[in-house]
Amino acid sequence: VQLVESGGGLVQAGGSLRLSCAASGRNAGTYAMAWFRQAPGKEREFVAGISWRGVMTFYADSVKGRSTISKDNGKNTVDLQMNSLKPEDTAVYYCASRTSGYPASRSGDYDYWGQGTQVTVSS
Repeated sequence: VQLVESGGGLVQAGGSLRLSCAASGRNAGTYAMAWFRQAPGKEREFVAGISWRGVMTFYADSVKGRSTISKDNGKNTVDLQMNSLKPEDTAVYYCASRTSGYPASRSGDYDYWGQGTQVTVSS
C-alpha cells in the first residue's frame, strides 16, 4: 500500500487547511486510516482516525471540534479538514493505514505510512 499526502502549506493562525491522502495498492480501500503529526523535537502523535467504511471517527482532544476527517472509498482518499489553526498545530502531518478496518491511536498499530506534508501556522 502506498500513501501520498498533499495539501500542506503555510497559513496564518485562525486559518484553515485541507490535507488529502491518496491510497493505492491491494485492499487499500478496506483499511482504517488516520492522520498523525510530528513537531520538531516531539514524538509523533495521533490526530484523527477513521474506519474503513468511514462510519467511525475519533480525534485527539487537541484538534476535536476544529478538525474533520473524511474518507472517499470510491477514490481511496482520506481528507483532514483543519479549521481555526493555531501555531501549535505546526508539524509534519502523516497519513497512515492499518489492515484492521478500525482505527487506533498508537502509531505502532499502523502498517503503512506516507512521506508526510508540512503544515506551518504563523502567529
